[in-house]
Amino acid sequence: MKITRIRDTVVRTSPGQPPELPGWAEAELENGIVERFPVEWEPADRAQPGEPGEYVLEGQLIIEQYSNPLIEQRADPYILKHTDGYYYFTASVPEYDRIILRRSRTIAGLATAEEKVIWRKHERGEMGNHIWAPELHHIDGRWYIYFAAGTAENKWNIRPYVLECADEDPISGEWTEKGRIRLPVESFSLDATTFEHRGVRYLVWAQIIGDSSLFIARMDTPWSIVGEPVLIAKPEYEWEMQLHRVNEGPAVLKRGGRIFIAYSASGTDHRYCMGLLTASDASDLLDPASWSKSPEPVLVTSEATSEYGPGHNSFTVSEDGSSDLLVYHARPYKEIKGEPLYDPNRHARVQRLLWKPDGTPYFGYPGMRIDPAGLKARARIIMG
Repeated sequence: MKITRIRDTVVRTSPGQPPELPGWAEAELENGIVERFPVEWEPADRAQPGEPGEYVLEGQLIIEQYSNPLIEQRADPYILKHTDGYYYFTASVPEYDRIILRRSRTIAGLATAEEKVIWRKHERGEMGNHIWAPELHHIDGRWYIYFAAGTAENKWNIRPYVLECADEDPISGEWTEKGRIRLPVESFSLDATTFEHRGVRYLVWAQIIGDSSLFIARMDTPWSIVGEPVLIAKPEYEWEMQLHRVNEGPAVLKRGGRIFIAYSASGTDHRYCMGLLTASDASDLLDPASWSKSPEPVLVTSEATSEYGPGHNSFTVSEDGSSDLLVYHARPYKEIKGEPLYDPNRHARVQRLLWKPDGTPYFGYPGMRIDPAGLKARARIIMG
């Protein structure tokens, strides 16, 4: 994704007074996208000749470029930036037998951060197999991990479960099992996520009732729902029905008066991809009519960058808070032998999430990087 133009920044000051330069500049990219980027300006004293006039300072855009992949063999990646200044990372491991956490002050640091096993599967009964897609949330002063699991006796008897930690530090703290999230219909259920809106907490998850579809319900505790679940998305387009008929892996993002739910579709081979649901934040989120679905996928395999089957994402923010980031997994090759779920090389990846002029997210393509194309930021210093 190339930057086509960097808008000039205008700064007014008086002779003898150093200009107060902003820490960012606006850049125009392809597709009409405008984004802010941090800037490293040249020394400001070059624009202090001591007499009225207009002078120019140049600067270099600072564009985050994360290692690709960030962490190998970690599927369904979830990154949370907490109020303590740390990034916390969890994901599915290829063995599907445990839940891990990493912590770092930076996203890049997660790649080499120590990995702590905070919970292991049971040897018998519930939570005994297929430990999938953990998510870490901090709710009302406590930590919660939402994950899916089968039973030791039947790995496909998948249901959503919750762990709780009352300690301040989730890495060293004690985790207890809150058990299964009870749903009115007993069937294959997974990928539970939670968010709060206008004082109400919601759960969104995927469940096979006919097809693998997305449901939403209100929560009365961080481990239980109240009222009837509402179907908000089911496979209806061809790109959602490759290998399997699937909508799963919901991830919530709120911005600009709208609530977005990114989700994953189709089977987990190279045809795995992402779609998008949108609702007004003033609407009734429990009304299916409040949600609209993008007719086209928003992230698909990229042969050019050798990233195949992108999906099961989460969202986080950059270290300086200036940009939204997309966290997802993808494989580095197309051809897979056997069941895709048991191919271990779905790697965790991070890239910038852009925003279109209409206020909707632009996912681009997996492996997308921002190219400044040799352009520099300019600050027009007006003295007088």
